[in-house]
Amino acid sequence: MFSKILIANRGEVALRIIRACRELGVATVAVYSTEDANTLPVREADEAVCIGPAPAGQSYLVISNIIEAALTKGAEAIHPGYGFLAENADFARACAENDVVFIGPSAECIERMGDKSAARDTMRACGVPTIPGSRGCLDTVEEAEEFARSIGYPVLIKATAGGGGKGMREVHDPADFKSEYMAARAEAGAAFGNDGVYLEKLILAPRHVEIQVLADGFGNQIALCERDCSVQRRHQKLIEEAPSPALDDDLRRAMSVAALKAVRAVDYRSAGTVEFLLDRDNRFYFMEMNTRVQVEHPVTEQITGCDIIKEQLRIASGEPAACASRAPFTPWGHAIEFRINAEDPAHGFRPCPGTITRFVMPAGPGVRVDTAVGEGSVISPYYDSLVAKLIVWGSDREEALARGRRALDEFAIEGIETTIPFHRQVLENEVFCRGEATTDFIESHMGEGAA
Repeated sequence: MFSKILIANRGEVALRIIRACRELGVATVAVYSTEDANTLPVREADEAVCIGPAPAGQSYLVISNIIEAALTKGAEAIHPGYGFLAENADFARACAENDVVFIGPSAECIERMGDKSAARDTMRACGVPTIPGSRGCLDTVEEAEEFARSIGYPVLIKATAGGGGKGMREVHDPADFKSEYMAARAEAGAAFGNDGVYLEKLILAPRHVEIQVLADGFGNQIALCERDCSVQRRHQKLIEEAPSPALDDDLRRAMSVAALKAVRAVDYRSAGTVEFLLDRDNRFYFMEMNTRVQVEHPVTEQITGCDIIKEQLRIASGEPAACASRAPFTPWGHAIEFRINAEDPAHGFRPCPGTITRFVMPAGPGVRVDTAVGEGSVISPYYDSLVAKLIVWGSDREEALARGRRALDEFAIEGIETTIPFHRQVLENEVFCRGEATTDFIESHMGEGAA
């Protein structure tokens, strides 16, 4: 095991990693921007280094500054968390070039799975079901229109370097195709420096179901059950639960087998997530692979008893995954995660940065809160709006729902608007409570003015 690592991130995930390291006896180095100088992760880490001013492009995204901090402090490895540089192959390569271990997969693996079009081709070749779509990018609007006609509308235009819904456009009417194609390419170029796009057949009202995987250097390839992430807005997840209400044991087994085929196809090592779309007939299709820890990893931890961050550290340090002896996993109880964001759901989920004047967390059986803020903390406009993750566990879904209602009622945050009222409203919605939510749930059953 490492003696010291650097955490190339901030906020809730940085604190989560610090806690896992502390339990393993690993010293930690936090990096921070001037905006984050007084945050909890900076105070809790054994050492801290300022890497630049508030904008992420001048701090958390500057590879040379982070590598220099690691070398100066004698860190043997770097954990990227999620977001920022977590899926940046150049960062992983820079770590290797400076004899610092990147806690994640290889740069080659990140590149191979980060290009969404190439990843689909890889999955198709190894027998993982994929959505009908183009082989590679479509470089002209004429070529793209012809392909759209061949597979039939509706279609989905997707950025090959995409993520978070950027560079993605649904097209239902051929008359709208050209404008949406050009808009997707422009957005992709601005967001990722790569304006390549490809086409897929649009699966109407699917579920978003993903398989958490772990793979080490000892031949252990493990599926840690699934998460259902169907409650989302503009492709941004808001509520995640495990296991999925839609899966039975046979379907879970089939999706897990497919996910592990993906792992073997790219010689994957570390924690990762293979994401699928599940249609109304319970047919599933590969969507993408996230080569990092996910925001929603706690729900998997709650139903498996596996600490995913610790497993990442073990695998990266050359040890086997500790949970390998317990595979294959079956879900134990039911867990739901609510992303508490500094957003106003009554006004289109607009961001609401500011200072928290009151912060009272829920507690009691089956309740977990992952956060790095408290009373007096400032939610900065420079970064993601996540304030906290509320995770509830129950012996079954009904108990988890009941605990969710109780915990949301106890959760008090003042000084900023948050999505707590939205989550309360979701838990009163019959469609969600029946376990029938699909990716169009908010638009179809909640409305844009939710809460």
